[in-house]
Amino acid sequence: MRLLAHIMAALLLCAAAPCRAQQSPPAQTPAVRVSVERVNVGVIVTNLQGNFAEGLTRANFRLFDNGLEQAITDFAAIDEPAQVLLLIEAGPAVYLLETSHLSAAHGFLQGLATSDRVALVKYAEAPEPILDFTTDKELASSALGALHYNLGFGSLNLSASLAKTLAWLNNTAGKKSVVLLSTGIDTSPSNESRVILSQLRTSDVRLFAVSLVGELRAGPKDKKKSPARKSAAADPQFGEADQFLQQLAESTGGRAYFPANLKDFRSAYAELAQLIRHEYSLAFAPQTHDGAIHTIKVTVDPPSGPTNAPVTYRVDHRQAYVAPATTPN
Repeated sequence: MRLLAHIMAALLLCAAAPCRAQQSPPAQTPAVRVSVERVNVGVIVTNLQGNFAEGLTRANFRLFDNGLEQAITDFAAIDEPAQVLLLIEAGPAVYLLETSHLSAAHGFLQGLATSDRVALVKYAEAPEPILDFTTDKELASSALGALHYNLGFGSLNLSASLAKTLAWLNNTAGKKSVVLLSTGIDTSPSNESRVILSQLRTSDVRLFAVSLVGELRAGPKDKKKSPARKSAAADPQFGEADQFLQQLAESTGGRAYFPANLKDFRSAYAELAQLIRHEYSLAFAPQTHDGAIHTIKVTVDPPSGPTNAPVTYRVDHRQAYVAPATTPN
């Protein structure tokens, strides 16, 4: 493992630099504007144990548009088939950490319900569809095990790949989730990372991120950590990658996971299998038609119980939407 960690650290820390040096600044990507007369907000509510909070009603929720409370026009507790797109980094990290996370990813597939649909896409320089949405988890598991990886010093264009993946999902109706398995290292031009964060904030796709740094992420009490792991853990590039994965997930109301070993991977995937299926669906009619980006905030008032013990919830939801523009007469 020390040899593998050393090889992986060298490959990952060198992958981004050569690509950035050769890239010329591209033209600014224009923002996407979508007019809507009804805004749907999927909300995940969990307790301190990480379990989905069941039994909440419309009266427990408050929804705010740019800080102003809105009437919730539609409400439902949703437990319906999930549509999950696995977007997997096909670089040296996936190859070298296959035993740590891909075996747990197979378990994630088996943890999905029979009616859940899953698709598989890998990316390095660009996204490459491997498997279209299917309920056949055995087929998906076989496709996952047959992935091929780029082991050279190629590009890891995370932002650009995510943008293209979102465009593909525009044609998919219903509740959609992207489970991103990635180191978080991105060789896309810096402006593309800003653009994808803006797109995700107003998207109807929820993104969950699982970091693949894995074995390089050792705690301070790990006295046996190799020099390669110490160097990788301290390198600012990995800290920036972690922060980027966190931003990607939070912008959609999703979550980011940073497992350090096989047990952590299994725990993360088990929680994911539960969260992608359960949510509260809220909707409101926007009162302002200015064509601008509006922030969304949802709060939850715990139901009254037999005790006075305070209840604390974690509430995750999309951060924004694009308000409808006034149509000229």
